[in-house]
Formats: sequence, C-alpha cells, structure tokens
Amino acid sequence: MSVQRILIVEDDPAIADFVQTALKREGYEAELVKRGDKVVERVDFLHPDLILLDLMLPGMDGLEVCKTLRLRPQYIPIIMLTAKDDEVDKIVGLEIGADDYITKPFKIRELVARIRAHLRLAQHSTHSAPHILRFDALEINIDGRTVSRDGQIVNLSPKEFDLLALLASNPRRVYEREALLRNVWGYEYMGESRTVDVHIQRLRQKIETDPSEPRFLATVRNIGYKFNA
Repeated sequence: MSVQRILIVEDDPAIADFVQTALKREGYEAELVKRGDKVVERVDFLHPDLILLDLMLPGMDGLEVCKTLRLRPQYIPIIMLTAKDDEVDKIVGLEIGADDYITKPFKIRELVARIRAHLRLAQHSTHSAPHILRFDALEINIDGRTVSRDGQIVNLSPKEFDLLALLASNPRRVYEREALLRNVWGYEYMGESRTVDVHIQRLRQKIETDPSEPRFLATVRNIGYKFNA
C-alpha cells in the first residue's frame, strides 16, 4: 500500500514543524506550504490525499483557497485549521466545501484521528445497502457513489454522499446528530453537532426541489434527522 500524502498549509513555523513531524512519525508523507496563493501549484505537483488548511494565510486566505480547490474536478478532503473561535468562520468554511475543522490549540491525537477518518471516507464506502436506491426522481447508486435527480448527476462531496447514503439506506429511522457524527465522520466530534446541520443544508440545496420544504431530508425537532422514503 502506498504511503498517503498530506499537504500542510500553515504559515506559523512552530505549528507547521510540530504537525509535520507528528504526521511523519505516524507514517504519512507530510509536505508543507506557507502561502495560500501557492497551494494550487503544490496540489498539482504533489497530488495529496488530504489537505490541512490554515484559515489565516498570506497571499490568499484559507476560505478563498478552499473555494478555489472546490472548483476543480478532483475532490481532496480538506480539514481547516483555525485559531478563531468565531462560529461564523467555521460554518462558512464548511459551507464552501471544507470537510472538517479543528480549532487551535489542538491535540495531535485528535488531529490524527480526524485525518484517518477522512482518509477512510475518501477511499471506501462503509455502508451496506442495495446497489441503487430510488425515491421518485432521486437515484442513489451506492456502489458507484453517484447521485442523480431528474436524470442529472448531483455533485456531492464524499462526506455528503456518506451522510445521504446512511439516511436513505435507513428510511424513516430517526438519527440523533451525535449518531450521524459517529457513523459518518467516524469519531466523536467533541459536541460540534452544527457540522451535521451545515451538511444537511448543503444536501437539501442539491437534492431537494424546494430546500425550504424538504421532501426527503426531514428535521426531527430537538433530536436530529430522518429520510422520508
């Protein structure tokens, strides 16, 4: 099995060296870039399996970098590193395509656990389900990991697909947010259940005819979500 490569985008030398050393110790190839405007060039050269992306960067900030990467056809998991406690920054990062975020200071064990979880999700589907699920005009190909609505392909991130596949494979079952975090993200998420809400909102925008009146992804008040077959 080839060694997985992680691109660290961080301009703080102490944090960058600490993370790079720790990841190499875990068996990853860990490459470093210190400027946001150099990320795309390094991605094209290195073809990383995952990106750790700082929010505050010279040249181009992390949000703009994330937005630029999500316009490209190749999907690479992105974990944002941020020193900010502002919930708005975290939500914006998730809405523009980041898969996860971790707030500085963080424990390296937690960061490694999140990296492993996202790399697993990017490589494999963990759900056992029929090959194709059909609900009216919505079609979910579990093995092919594709979704279409009215015959048109819907572009989903790996995590969006896994979240939809889990819910659609168990229609009418109510999932608490914490259960979705465990099943889809693959680890305890330190109570950041807002991440689930953001991903549900993104899915509704992509698969629902009227996201404000969802046909499939229903909210169960004070509990979580379910899929209406």
